[in-house]
Amino acid sequence: MEFQIAQRKRAKIKMAIQGHSGSGKTYSALLVAHGLCQSWEKVAVIDTENESSHLYAHLGGYKVLGICSPFEPEKYIEAIDFCVASGIEVVVLDSITHEWECLLDYHGSLSGNSFTNWNKVTPRHNAFVQKILQAPVHIIATVRTKQDYVLTEKNGKTIPEKVGLKSVQRDGLDYEFTLVFDLDNKNLAHASKDRTGLFFGKPEHKLSATTGNIISKWCMEELEPQIDYVKDRINNASTIIELLGLYNQFTQFNDLLLPYYEKRKQELRQAKNRALEGNLNPIPNEQPTNS
Repeated sequence: MEFQIAQRKRAKIKMAIQGHSGSGKTYSALLVAHGLCQSWEKVAVIDTENESSHLYAHLGGYKVLGICSPFEPEKYIEAIDFCVASGIEVVVLDSITHEWECLLDYHGSLSGNSFTNWNKVTPRHNAFVQKILQAPVHIIATVRTKQDYVLTEKNGKTIPEKVGLKSVQRDGLDYEFTLVFDLDNKNLAHASKDRTGLFFGKPEHKLSATTGNIISKWCMEELEPQIDYVKDRINNASTIIELLGLYNQFTQFNDLLLPYYEKRKQELRQAKNRALEGNLNPIPNEQPTNS
């Protein structure tokens, strides 16, 4: 048993965007996802909303993995694993409300004591939550909220306005996320939970790729000294074998530093070719000297 110094090891954001129908959850999640990785090809949506994520195909070539009812937690887990194995960097779970509703239906179908039956439900939900938290990718989960109407005064008239209330998921799930945004009916977001310190208490705003880029920088800032160190090692590598050793040693940075590895590999190959060409050049015979 020993202490470790607290540090952020290439943090992967686990965030939720919650709001009522029409608040812009899917659209906002996609924009933030693109800002996180700067490549639509590295974004995947696990779609439980009858393939509604296809509606935003004009944004870019992100991938969609549809799952259908019943929306069991095991299906989400399998889909997340598939995305990770496929090299996806940002997974959008749209939405995780279906997972909890599925488990509620399952719980209601069980016979016997309702309280003890939760022992058959909770482990499945906990496995789902742990998969989200431990997956080596950024995850953005959308969550539906229960809808209600409040009376507001506008231009001297009292009118009903749709608002989102409690999220439709298990109580306390929001505590598991690093960042939670709540969307209103104008698609404006405010951070109801923010461990990054980037958005809490800030004015409401529309989520965008810029939001994702800000989060990405936060995830990486503690690693910059380490990344610079590996860059120097790459640039000073004198053989391809040494370069391969660095690649295998610092695997956590491979996707970021691949262009540097490729560049140095090309330099080393060119240097080797020049050396071989030099050795092939005939060495002129020495002329005998007259004594």
